[in-house]
Amino acid sequence: MRLVIQRVLGASVTIGGVIHSSIGKGLFILVGVEAGDSEEDARWLASKAAGLRIFDDENGVMNRSVVDAGGEILAVSQFTLTASTRKGNRPSYIRAAGHELAVPMYECFCQLLSEAASRPVQRGVFGADRKCAQVNDGPVTIIIDSRIRE
Repeated sequence: MRLVIQRVLGASVTIGGVIHSSIGKGLFILVGVEAGDSEEDARWLASKAAGLRIFDDENGVMNRSVVDAGGEILAVSQFTLTASTRKGNRPSYIRAAGHELAVPMYECFCQLLSEAASRPVQRGVFGADRKCAQVNDGPVTIIIDSRIRE
């Protein structure tokens, strides 16, 4: 699984011209599920995302997690995070998990993240044509891959 985590002042997902989910200050997370991903990957990433210290403390140092900062979380599935650009200029999505794995893994990640952060996680709709908007704060953008674990 791959995550792109952005610290935001606000974010939303619009489907069919209607805002489906929105948050204020917090984390906007894109979630890419690859074939072979497991609940262990989701659990590790949920723990990392909830504990990631990318919010400023009283001294202006990034030393607080989304939990410490009282922030909100919006997680959106994004199969294009699995893209391979090794050959040519047309990305290949061969590593992306099919719906039968990707949907339950995305839901599992969101549930585990909600538990780890002790707050609800707002969501998009898997596979829907969505319009995502966010106001990046910083900007701070972190990429985490459960297969690399660095």
